[in-house]
Amino acid sequence: MAEKRDYYEVLGVEKNADAETIKKAYRKLAMKYHPDRNKGDKAAEEKFKEASEAYEVLSDAQKRSRYDQFGHAGMEGAFGSGGFDFARDFTHGADLNDILNQFFGGGFSFDGFGFGGGRQYDPTAPQPGEDTEQRVRLSFEDALFGTTVSVRVHAAVACPECKGSGAEKGSSRATCKQCGGSGTIRRRGGLFGVVQQECPVCRGQGSVVEKPCKHCGGDGFVASDETFDQHIPAGINDGMRLRVSGKGNAGPNNGPRGDLYLRCSVEPSDLFERDGQDLILRCPVSPVLLALGGELPVETPSGTATLKVKPGTPSGSRQRLRGYGAPAIGRFPAGDLHIILVAETFQSLSREQTKLLEKLRESESDKTFPERARLEKAAKRFAERRAKK
Repeated sequence: MAEKRDYYEVLGVEKNADAETIKKAYRKLAMKYHPDRNKGDKAAEEKFKEASEAYEVLSDAQKRSRYDQFGHAGMEGAFGSGGFDFARDFTHGADLNDILNQFFGGGFSFDGFGFGGGRQYDPTAPQPGEDTEQRVRLSFEDALFGTTVSVRVHAAVACPECKGSGAEKGSSRATCKQCGGSGTIRRRGGLFGVVQQECPVCRGQGSVVEKPCKHCGGDGFVASDETFDQHIPAGINDGMRLRVSGKGNAGPNNGPRGDLYLRCSVEPSDLFERDGQDLILRCPVSPVLLALGGELPVETPSGTATLKVKPGTPSGSRQRLRGYGAPAIGRFPAGDLHIILVAETFQSLSREQTKLLEKLRESESDKTFPERARLEKAAKRFAERRAKK
C-alpha cells in the first residue's frame, strides 16, 4: 500500500495555517477534483477523497492536535475499519454542500454522504460562464513603463435572438423525459453511495428545446469578436496575468460571462536583463576608468544616474542602485538596478595609444597587478612540485 501523504502537503498549506486557510485550500481542491467535473477519472476521484480525508482531520481541533503530535499513527481508530470512508466518516457535509452549491450554481442535492438538507439544484437558473485566457505581447519598455493595448476577444456570448434560451421565438422548452425536469439522474455505487449526476439528454437544464433557435442552432450561444483597450500597469513581468472582468464566455441560461485572463509575454531588452523586479545592466567600460576611477552615466527607468567608480575597481564588480529597477506592482515592491562593470579590451588603437600602452607595460610591477602576481607565484610552486613527481 502506498504511503499516505502528509495532510498539510495534500491541502498545500503550512502547518500553522488557520481554519479559514485550510477551508479555502480544501474548497479549491474539491472544486478541481469533484467527480462530476471529472467523470470516469479514477485518479481525480482518489485525489478528491484524499483531500476530503485531510480536511476531515485538519478542520477538527482535536483530530488535528492528535495528528500534529503522532502523525498518521495517531489517526488509527479515528475512522471506521479500513480507514477513512467518505460516505461514512466525512462529517463536514455543510462545507462540501456550500462548495457544490457554488459549482452547480443554484444548489445541489445528494444522498449517501451521511447528511442532508441540501438545496435542490435549479437547472433553469443562470450559470456563471467559463474563464478564458489569451496572450498579449509587450515590448520590454511597454512592460516597464506601462501602456494601453488593443485586445481582440473571441468568446461565446448569449444569443441575441433567443436571449440564451436556445428556443425559437414564440416556442417553449419541453420538460425532459429522461430526468423528469430535475436536470439530474441518480446513480448507485462508487465513492458516494447514491449520487446525482447531470442528465445527459438535457445537459442538466431539465428541459429540451422543441424548436431550436435558427440563429444559434439551439445552443443559446453565438461566437462574438470584441475589441477593447486595456491598460497594462507599469512593472508587469513576463508570465504575469491580468484579470479583465466579464470578458470570458457567457454562462448557460443567459448566465454572466466569466473573466478573461491576459497572460503577458514580454520581449527581451537590448539593454537590461530582468530578475523579478530587479534589473541587471552589464556595462563594458574602459580599463582606464576602472584603474583611475571616475564618474559613469548610466540609464535607468527613472532617468540618467551617475555612478561613481572608485580607483582600482576590479572588472566584474557589481554596484547597486536601490529603487532604480522595475516599479512596484501588486504585491511586488520596486526593484533595484544592479550594474556589472566589465573591462573592455582596447580595440583599433592609434600609433600614439599603442606607444603609451607599451610604455605602461614596461613600467608594470607586482604592485600594478597584484592578482596576476599572486597567480604567477602559485603557478611557479605548482610547477616545482610537478617536477618532483
